[in-house]
Amino acid sequence: MSDTEAPRRPGPWDPKPEDAAPAPAPAARVEVASPRARAAEPPLDKGQHPVWAIVSTLLLGGFIWWLSGSWVIAVAAIWGLFVHEYGHVLAMNRLGMGPARIYIIPFLGGVARSQRLPESEWHGVLVSLAGPFFGLLAAIPFFAGFIITGQAAWLLGAAIIALINLVNLAPAPPLDGSKALGPVLAGIHPMLERLAMIAVGVLVVWWGLTTGRFILAVFLGIALIGHLKRGAWRPEGRPLTARESVASVGLFVATAVACAGVGVAALMPLAEGSLPGALAVAGGYLGIGR
Repeated sequence: MSDTEAPRRPGPWDPKPEDAAPAPAPAARVEVASPRARAAEPPLDKGQHPVWAIVSTLLLGGFIWWLSGSWVIAVAAIWGLFVHEYGHVLAMNRLGMGPARIYIIPFLGGVARSQRLPESEWHGVLVSLAGPFFGLLAAIPFFAGFIITGQAAWLLGAAIIALINLVNLAPAPPLDGSKALGPVLAGIHPMLERLAMIAVGVLVVWWGLTTGRFILAVFLGIALIGHLKRGAWRPEGRPLTARESVASVGLFVATAVACAGVGVAALMPLAEGSLPGALAVAGGYLGIGR
């Protein structure tokens, strides 16, 4: 997930006042910002404290290990989470929103936070999809682990990584899918975005409750209520153009297909090379078709 709700503006990468070209001015009084005004600027976000970051990671990893009973799956989930969030960080920094930071949330996951708002909704779409797309690279070591050891646990690790990225594409606040498709729906009509996000959000919460994923369901439910109360669904910026809207949908679909493809590729050897068998395994884990 990515977070651009409360960035600081201007950021540390902005040109310094002394670097700007001096503008000609008459010999008159020059206004200089007072120390008090400078102090009003929010401080640079230094990121999560290293000790708390380590504790949060251990708590999250231990929780996943306790649920799955497999250290490989626990390592895959933590590794996949970091690579996913680092994809957001790379995009934020590249688009002038950085330096971005990663925060680990115990028992839940992680979030990448930018220092500044995106300049346009198109940048917001790119940031939101960079996490799931880049996050798929985390599966490569686990495919390699299966090739070397032949142990099925490594394939399950790769499948978990694909699942993490695929679930984040659900168009429900605050997941990445809501930031990727929200601007497109709002371009059609603002109410369409709101109704679609509420409907999908309720559906995802219901899925979490009925499949025993209670912590995820509670987290998404609270986030959805927070979005409804806040009213501002995403940072202000230049709206998507028609071409950018089409590109946003295309990138979203391509990312979703890539995530599903990696997941199926990881599960097919476990289903003796059968595509229907792999889909059945995935559906069983997701609680679909029970």
